[in-house]
Formats: sequence, structure tokens, C-alpha cells
Amino acid sequence: MQAFATGILSAMGHNPTIGIGKFSGEVDFNAEALEGHGFRLSIEAASLGVLDDISDKDRREIERIMKDQVLEIAKYPEIQYEASVASITRMSDSLYSASLNGTLTLHGVARKQPVTARIAVFDEMLRASGDFTLSQSDYQIKPVVVMGGAMKLKDELKFSFEMVARVKP
Repeated sequence: MQAFATGILSAMGHNPTIGIGKFSGEVDFNAEALEGHGFRLSIEAASLGVLDDISDKDRREIERIMKDQVLEIAKYPEIQYEASVASITRMSDSLYSASLNGTLTLHGVARKQPVTARIAVFDEMLRASGDFTLSQSDYQIKPVVVMGGAMKLKDELKFSFEMVARVKP
């Protein structure tokens, strides 16, 4: 996930890149029939962390604000995405495009969130990658404001992902 600073002092601020430490999920994907019957992803909100090369002090402060003030992980410990159906298009022998219109539950708010993914299928592995954007305000999250408003995060967040799954026999 990428967040972007704005305001008078934004040039001095960070545009933090956030990574996910702990997650689990399942996907029901039949490459031969071009069918996707389900996708579920559960993220442990406390596992989110800053990936940027910054000082430990700045990292701790950004993560504290993100977890305590923005995501309120004590009240909302999980982030979930579920889609019951995926529209699949074959691009080549082992490459596909998938469109999901699932429900993202973030900060206690559930909303439809379209996601498009590129999928590569290998013998016993599936690799999916893609990106999407969302507005924090859609999930009743107030963008961070510091230094009396001289620097704040933009409402829009950009997400990119790459996941690998093992194929069950």
C-alpha cells in the first residue's frame, strides 16, 4: 500500500509504503473451465508495517499512528476481502486476467471494491498480481493530519499486490 503526503510541508514528509506481515486466504479457480468461484483474504491489521528505509524512530511513529489512530486495530483487528465470483479471461496458455467485485471490510465498514488481477498458473502454484485504489473516507477513516495541518495524508490510497498460492490436488 502506498500513502501520499500533501500540504505545505509534504516535501519533508514521508509517502510511506506499507507491507502486510500476516494474512491467509483461499481461492477457488478452475483454469480449464475459466471459472473463479470464490476468493477470500484475511489480513491481520497488527501485522502491517512500514517497508521504507527510514529511521527506527520514524518507523515506530508512523506505525503507531497507523495502527492506533487510523486503523484502530484494537477495535478492528482484521481486514477482509471476499468475492464469491470472478470473471476470468485467458490471455495465453498459463496467463489469465481476473475481475472481482468483492466486499472489502476495513475499519468496520464493508463496501464493494472491484479488483483486477493478472494470474499465472504453474504446475502446483498460482501467482496473482494487481493494483487498485480506495478512499480512506469511504471506510470512515480520517486521513492523518500532523503539525497543525501543515502535512497530512491524501484520502486516496494506492494498493498493489503479488500473492502466491499452492494448488491443492
